[in-house]
Amino acid sequence: MTMTNILARIALYFVLTCITLIFLIPVGMMASGSFKPDNQVLLEAGRLSTFFPTELQLTNYHDVFTRVPFGRYMFNSIFITTTIVLCGLVVNSLAGYAFSRLQWQGRNWLLVGVIALIIIPLEAIAVPLFYEVTILGWRNTYLVQIVPFIANAFSVYLFYTFFLGLPRELEEAARIDGAKPLRIFTSIVAPNAKPVFAAVAILTFLMQWGSFLWPLMVTHSENVRPLPLGLAAFYTLPPLQWGDIFAFGVMMVLPVLLVFIIFQRWFVQGVATTGMKG
Repeated sequence: MTMTNILARIALYFVLTCITLIFLIPVGMMASGSFKPDNQVLLEAGRLSTFFPTELQLTNYHDVFTRVPFGRYMFNSIFITTTIVLCGLVVNSLAGYAFSRLQWQGRNWLLVGVIALIIIPLEAIAVPLFYEVTILGWRNTYLVQIVPFIANAFSVYLFYTFFLGLPRELEEAARIDGAKPLRIFTSIVAPNAKPVFAAVAILTFLMQWGSFLWPLMVTHSENVRPLPLGLAAFYTLPPLQWGDIFAFGVMMVLPVLLVFIIFQRWFVQGVATTGMKG
């Protein structure tokens, strides 16, 4: 490597390190503040010496469980998000397979419609969707937070692009042996599509875990309230304790980190593959 290439690589790594620190420092401050007494959380925040707690204490975490039903919030978020992810993997993968492999009238037009739905944000349809679930009597239930988000246009498109890149030879051999499309999908296609399943699962989990606007509109009871709404309510609960709020935030972020770490390899492979095929 020439000296120019070495300097360019050093500069690139330096820029990437700075960008990484910009994202990691707030998370580090939150984790550090969750172990500090409340009167030291924001004390001289600009000094590096105050970034780390002088002693580790779990008082803030204990306070979270005593002041609000955190366990209920956590269960609600896990149940809602997990149900959306599992049901979404089934529905969206079957839709993506149908678009990529099956021939039926109107397929191309419907695919264009699905792709067009990707650019429509939830805010644009929130009000009519709110009226619809009100008529159905679903407000303040788990159903209203799960059913509208099972089918996802972006997830269908990711499955569609991945399935287009899979070789057809195994499917054709199974079809000659008399296998039906559903059997081909479950026995041949799905086992070879683990990366895209992992990528879609993580992306769906991230989007739904931090969902705030829709639960705020359709729920009013702590029995079905997810973590983001619980954090918002906890922030307004007197007295204002920053250490407790940081502890709440840490426990809310941990499941997301665990899911990403567990499925990181498949996630990166799935995103890269679907990106190349698209």
